[in-house]
Amino acid sequence: MKVLLRDDVAGVGRRGDVVKVAGGFARNFLLPEGRAIVATDGVEGQAAQMRRGRDLREAKSRGAAESQATILAGAVIPVSARAGAGGRLFGSIGPADVADAIRASKGVEVDRRHVLLPEHIKEVGSFDVTVELFTGVATVVTVEVTPAS
Repeated sequence: MKVLLRDDVAGVGRRGDVVKVAGGFARNFLLPEGRAIVATDGVEGQAAQMRRGRDLREAKSRGAAESQATILAGAVIPVSARAGAGGRLFGSIGPADVADAIRASKGVEVDRRHVLLPEHIKEVGSFDVTVELFTGVATVVTVEVTPAS
């Protein structure tokens, strides 16, 4: 069944794409959820309009992400956490903590899902953390973890 996607659907396509999907998937998920409409002969104009709108929003978002990346490039983000005598933290610092610290120190709103940490930070020190602000727009910030007094 051919449908016109009204939203981005992971693994299927993006807004404005006309895709062929299984009939059951369309009838049971895409159509009732309002994420797609049945592709008839007259929807090509609507699909083109949706793609143009998507491209404009994407360009605007990419521009905003690039300006945020210039602000964050090479920034040192201080984070204070309770630590033991050997420098080991009581708990850990995760992506949400890093996003909150970036918001507090630089005023840049970053979603925690865009902070790429291989594992939580569990000791005092300096760590390089990648922040992916948009697809293809990433920057590295240094997170400086100090013991709380």
